[in-house]
Amino acid sequence: MKTLTLPCGQAIPVLGMGTWQMGETPKNRQTEIAALRCGLDRGLSLIDTAEMYGEGGAEEVIAQAIADRRSEVFLVSKVYPHNASKRGVMAACDRSLRRLNTDYLDLYLLHWRGSVPLAETLDVFQSLQQAGKIRSYGVSNFDTDDMEEARELPGGAAIATNQVLYNLMRRGIEWQLLPWCRQRSIPIMAYSPIEQGRLLSHTTLHTIAQARGVTAAQVAIAWLLHQDNVIVIPKSSKIEHVTQNRAALDLHLTEAELTTLEVAFPAPRRSTPLQML
Repeated sequence: MKTLTLPCGQAIPVLGMGTWQMGETPKNRQTEIAALRCGLDRGLSLIDTAEMYGEGGAEEVIAQAIADRRSEVFLVSKVYPHNASKRGVMAACDRSLRRLNTDYLDLYLLHWRGSVPLAETLDVFQSLQQAGKIRSYGVSNFDTDDMEEARELPGGAAIATNQVLYNLMRRGIEWQLLPWCRQRSIPIMAYSPIEQGRLLSHTTLHTIAQARGVTAAQVAIAWLLHQDNVIVIPKSSKIEHVTQNRAALDLHLTEAELTTLEVAFPAPRRSTPLQML
C-alpha cells in the first residue's frame, strides 16, 4: 500500500475505507463488518469514522471488525463541533475510544468548524496527544482561510490533514486549498470520491471503464489517487465493491484518459467556497 507522510512523520495509506452511514441499521451490521474485514484482508488498513456516523454506531461496527486486528489499522475518528470545547473533546474522545474498544486513535479530526474557538480545540488535541489517546490530529471541511487561521495558533503547525469533499465533480479545492496544503505537506483526505454514487452514471466514466474492463467507480477513484498529496476514503458495505475499490489502486490512467476526464470535468476557473455534503 502506498503511503503519504503526515507532518509528524507518521505514514498514512493513500487509500482506505469510509464508514459514513454505517451502524445506522442493525440488520446491516454483519454485512458492514464483513466488508470492513474484507478490506483489511486486502490491505485497506485506513478506516475513517466519526462520532456523528450513526451517533456512534459506525464506531461500534468498526470495533467488531477490528477486534483482533487493531495493530493493523490506521484508525481515524472525528469530533462534533458542538463537542469541540476542552471538556467536550475530552469526553467525546473517551466515548469514541470505548465504542471502538481501543486505547488510542491514529488521527482525530474536528469534523467541521463551529462556535468553539479553534485555539481551545487545538489545545485539547495537544493534551490528548500528550496523554497517548491520539497520535495525530487534524481538521475536516476547512477552507483556506480557516487553515491559515488555524496554522497561526499554538499547535496549528501540527495539523496533520484536512478531510474535504473532493472528486471529479467537486474540484473547487484545486484553485487554492489543495495547492496551499501541498506547499505545507498537509495531505488532503478526499471523502465521497464517487459523489455518493451520482458520478457513476456519467458517460465519460462509463466509456473509459468499459474500454479498460473496470467499473466507473474505479476510474473515479483512480483519478483521485493520481492527484498528488491526496488520500481517498470510499465507503462501501459490500464486499464486491470493497474489492473493486482496492483494485483501483492498481489502475493507472493513461495521459489520453486523464485528458478526456479533464475535458469532461474541467478544473475550476475561479475561487469558490468549500463545498460540503
